[in-house]
Order: sequence, then structure tokens, then C-alpha cells
Amino acid sequence: MKQYNVNGMSCAACAARVERAVKGIDGVCQVSVSLLTNSMQVEGDVADESVIKAVEDAGYKIEVKGDEQQATDDIGKLENKESTALKKRLLTSLIFLVVLMYFSMGHMMLNLPLPSFYDNNHIAMGITQMILAIVVMVINKVFFISGFKSLMKKSPNMDTLVALGSGASFVYSVYALTAMIYYHAVGKYDTARGYMDEFYFESAAMILALITVGKLLESISKGKTTDALKGLMSLKPVTAHKLTEGGSVDVPVEQVKVGDIFVVKPGESIPVDGVTIKGTSAVDESALTGESIPVDKKEGDDVYCATINQSGHLTCKATKVGVDTSLSKIIKMVSEAGASKAPIAKVADKVSGVFVPVVMAIAFITTVVWLTFGYDIGFALARGISVLVISCPCALGLATPVAIMVGNGVGAKNGILYKTAAAIEECGRIDTVAIDKTGTLTKGRPEVTDVRILSGHTEEELMSIAYSLEARSEHPIALAIVKKAENDKIKMMDITDFEAVAGNGLKGRLQGKMFYGGNEDYIKGYADVDDNVSSVIKGYAMEGKTPVIFVADGDVIGIIAVADELKEDSAKAVSLFKEMGIKVCMITGDNVYSANAVAKKAGIDNVVAKVLPQGKKDVIEELKKQGKVAMIGDGINDAPALVEADLGIAIGAGTDIAIDAADVVLVKSSLMDAAIAVKLGRATLKNIHENLFWAFIYNVLGIPLAAGVWIPLAGITLSPMFGAAAMSLSSFCVVSNALRLNLFKTNKG
Repeated sequence: MKQYNVNGMSCAACAARVERAVKGIDGVCQVSVSLLTNSMQVEGDVADESVIKAVEDAGYKIEVKGDEQQATDDIGKLENKESTALKKRLLTSLIFLVVLMYFSMGHMMLNLPLPSFYDNNHIAMGITQMILAIVVMVINKVFFISGFKSLMKKSPNMDTLVALGSGASFVYSVYALTAMIYYHAVGKYDTARGYMDEFYFESAAMILALITVGKLLESISKGKTTDALKGLMSLKPVTAHKLTEGGSVDVPVEQVKVGDIFVVKPGESIPVDGVTIKGTSAVDESALTGESIPVDKKEGDDVYCATINQSGHLTCKATKVGVDTSLSKIIKMVSEAGASKAPIAKVADKVSGVFVPVVMAIAFITTVVWLTFGYDIGFALARGISVLVISCPCALGLATPVAIMVGNGVGAKNGILYKTAAAIEECGRIDTVAIDKTGTLTKGRPEVTDVRILSGHTEEELMSIAYSLEARSEHPIALAIVKKAENDKIKMMDITDFEAVAGNGLKGRLQGKMFYGGNEDYIKGYADVDDNVSSVIKGYAMEGKTPVIFVADGDVIGIIAVADELKEDSAKAVSLFKEMGIKVCMITGDNVYSANAVAKKAGIDNVVAKVLPQGKKDVIEELKKQGKVAMIGDGINDAPALVEADLGIAIGAGTDIAIDAADVVLVKSSLMDAAIAVKLGRATLKNIHENLFWAFIYNVLGIPLAAGVWIPLAGITLSPMFGAAAMSLSSFCVVSNALRLNLFKTNKG
């Protein structure tokens, strides 16, 4: 996925044109253009030069998005550069507009005084208004340059509507001024004086100023939608205390390499990801996880970039630097999600693609109809101009991305990372969740509870055999057995012909004999499991324990039972899912009895046990026939199911493969965060629906009003200036509504 910055887009019609231009390139599979972040994502085998040429030919500027620092600068520019320029334009425009309004309305309507030079000198008043209007139009020339350039390329945008509305007002006013001069020259003074009422110079200038007001409000609000992302970027430490042979040296964080040793004093930010090699402390990780309680760190514990060392003095070894740190990956994920496009935006995109030409046609037809009914050209032209300046494609284009950006930011603050905009939307549509047991519902750190000898060996010998086999596996159950063996100082034997069967068990040759360890189904292939052994297995399973059976030369020699405690918030998370009307199902490779015991504690009614990784995928396929399904898991064996589900949610402590396969990553490895991710997705989707409704209804009601549909029925008219004011506020209202998502309550307490 390649990313680019695209400049010069003023509305959704611009974004649609850029998308069409790039989609036409051979090799492009998918294109997503974000009006909010002025960015574009392109998927496919295509050269940068081809993309750049297509966008430039469409009339816009483009550059390949640089490194993370460049991305940081780009986000900052969203608010600073654009808002500063708009403020200057608006302030300068208002100075001349106030003078213009004094001449046009202040004197004409309120009879405010003017210098004696203007007494009965209507031509001078008209010329003065024209000059002032020209000044305001030059100040806001960007509307005309962009608008007419887009029109010449047969891709009119919002600027085209503004330029045509303001330009038509100005041109007609110049015509009226010319006619006034002519009739004055031929001595028809009363006729000449009548043209004073035909001046629309103030409308030409006011339209531009009001649209600029709206643009400024929109820019400021858009800047606030990226506050979460800018907040993450601001966390990046600048320097690090690097240990060298000569002692501690302060260096820029960019100079820290993997393997370097650095120290962190109390109150300082940890500069890069690393592992503690000396010292103890409490570290505030709330910037990354949203968890306010500090985490105790000791030798061997991982530390993360931008977290705060609160108390002790830590000496650490760098393990990940630059763009590989946890913070950088989170920033990248949040940024890419904000730049991507949700499927729901397709409707608005289709409308936006034809919106401006349709509005131009409506404006032309409106003017012609009123002229046909015998109204004068000034009245008819005012109706057409009102249609142009009240229509707002921007509100449609911003309805989805602003809500996605804010929702994405709220998620990031709470340790919930959506990889794409589509992931947020899917979260809002989920009606079934399938949850893995070990490491997801449970702590994933099981402990050995029982060691049962059945034949021919001592407990120490059984533990030695189990230790030798399980030490080759990274499964949580294997780690529990290894931990007990190490604590009991059990001896490990040399092993050959080792083989692990995912989801079942493992085998290996020890001292010339083949030994097997695994679940009951796996062991039945290598030994006769009699009623006595089955009874022991069932007894452990009924207690919620997982029995691991060990076999030597066809005989069951013993069973080691392992139990994994439920996470503190798992039951609460399941309860929250149910409150939202979501069906909850547990899928596990564990035995039925153990699975049911854990499910009962968690409050889960639907359990599918004894399934292999492929079996989990098959279960997801069946569940998808009933609705939208989310799979929540953490292990390698969950990856196929995570990919198969409509939405894959990986807990942050899980494997890299599971995280890569998922659509949502939970930094804190908390199942409660999965429920909150879905709840936030629903709130975001609702906000998008609200935005789209108001954007559509605004145009559906506003355009007929501006065209004069209500004049015959209720005598209601809309002047071009009021139309421009309405247009300037429409996008601002949509963005402001999206900002309400910042009030979203996680209710974790």
C-alpha cells in the first residue's frame, strides 16, 4: 500500500476526480482518497511516476508521503498552514467588505452619510462598489483559479459553484453599471438611477467572505479531529541517555541503535522499545494503553517508547528503534486508518461525483424558468446564484471521514487500534462474536495443578519427560509445565525426532523410546485409553482443568493437569456484549468439559470445543451465515479464523501472526476492550449516519428553497448571501457533530 499527499482538493468532487484518475492506471487494484487528511492510498503494482502524472493531469499537486517525521509535519499542517492562510484572507476581505456594505446597504437602505462627492453621483457609487468588490475577489482568487480550472478540465468542484455564483453577481452588476452610464450619457437620468437597485457587487464579495468563514471553521474543526494522532506524535522523546565506554552521553533518539544500552531517570520518557537489564521502577504506560495504573518493571521486563519512568533508575537494552517501536507502529496504524475509506462512504462518493454538474444544471434551469414566467433578469439570476452557493458537496464528502478520524482517535486513546476505516464500520455492524479461550478469555498463563502417575514412573520422571517434550513448544500449557519443571529443578533429557502437531500434541524420542504428550484424541492414536484413564481425564476436565496425557511405548504413564484462570474483566466483557444484543460463542481446541467450565464462569452459553485451527475457520464460516461475525483471538492457531471472520480482533499480547491477520488490535490484551471496540464502532457508525442524513437533507431542502420553489406557495425567498451563509455552516456542522464522539464513554469501571 503506497501513500501520497494530494494538495488542491477543495471538496468531495475533487476527491472523486482524483480517485477516478488513479483507478484508470493499469495495475491499480484499489484507491482511497481522503479529503480530510489530503492523502491517498494506492494498492497495486504501479510506479509512483504513473500515479503522480495521473493526479497532476487531473489538476492537483501530489507528492509521495515521506517517513514518519514527514507524516508528523503533514498532520500539523492540516490545521496550522490552512487555518493561518484562511484567517489572513478573511480578515483582509472583511476590511474591504465592511466598506462595500456601507456603500451598498448602509447608505441605500439606512441612509447613512457619504462624502459630498457622492451626492446624487450614482455612477461614482457604482464604480466604488465595483472596485471594492474586485479587491475582495482578488483576495479570494483561489476560488476562481481552482473553480474555473476544474471547469475547463470538465470536473467542476465546490470552488466552481462559488466562482460561478460570485462571478455571475459581479458580471451582472457590471452590466447594470454600464447601462447606468449609457442612460446617463443620453440624458435618461431616471432610468439610469433605477439601475442602482440592480447592483449585486456586495453579493459577489459577501459570498466569497461567507464561504471563507465556513472554510475557516471547517479547517479548525478538522484540525481537532486529528488531535489524538497529533497527541501520539508529540509523545516521541527527543533525546536518550546512551551508555558508552566513557559514561552516559545524551544523543538524539534517532541515533539509538538496536543493542545499545541506555538509562532512564525517574520522570523521563523511555526513548525506544527495550528490555530492562538493571533496576526496578513503576512505569506509566497510559499513553499507549490508556491504563492509568503504573506497571512495575524489573530485570527482563519489556519497556516501550514514550512511556514514563515514574520512580526508579532503569538501565535498558534497545530492542526496537525508529519506525519499529510500538509507538511508531500505533501512529502508523492510526494514520492509515484515518486515511482509508469506509465502505459506507461509497454512497456519498457516487453522489459527490455528479453533484456539482447537477447543481449547475439546476441553477441554469432555475434562471431560465423564472425568466420564462416573466420575472426580470435580476430576480431570475438571484435565484440561480442562490442555488449555486447554497449547494454543498463538502458536507457529503466529510460526513464519513471526520467521524472515522475522531472514532479512530478515541480508540487509540483507549488502547484500541483500528487498522482501517472499514474495520471501524464493521465493528458497528457485528452481531456475533466468537472468542478464543486460552489467552483471550483466560490469562493465558496456566499453572500446573496436578501431577498424576498411572504406571511405571515416578513423579520426577514424568515431569522430566514432560519437560523435555514441552520445552520445544510455545503453547501456554507447555510453558506452564516448563515453569513448574524449572521451579522444581527437574532435569531435561536430550530429545530427537521431535514433532509438534498444532492443536493436538507432540512427540519425541528420549533415551531410545518414543514418548507422546497431548490431548485425549491425539493420545488415542498411540495408546489404549482405558476407562480408568478416561475417568481421570474427565474428572480434571469437569473442574475446568486441561489434562495433558503422556504415553511411552503404548502405555499411559501419567497425566499433568493445567488450569488457566479467567481474566478479571472477561465476564464483564461478555455481559457488555450481551447488553448490546450480540451473540457470544467460545471456540477452543480444549476438551468439552474444560471449555464448558470456563464458559460457565464467563457467562457464555454457546461453546464449540475440540476444534483445530482449520476447524475454528469452519465454525466462523457457519456463524457468518447468521450475520456479521467478529473473531477475537491471540495465537497462531487463531490466524485462519481471524482472516475468515468479517472482523478479526487480536489482543495485543498475542503473536505477530495473529496481530497481522486481525483488523483491530487491543494493546492491553483485555477482552473488555474488544467489547468497547464494538461499542465505539456502533457509536461511530451512528454518527456517520447522522452526518450523511444532515448532509443530504441540507441539500434536498436547501436547493429547492434557493431555487424559489416556495415563492408561489408561501412567498419565501432566499438571497444569495443567505445561501452562502448556509453553505459556509453546513460542513462546520457535520464536523462538529463528529467531534461529539470525543464524549464517548468507555464505562470500564
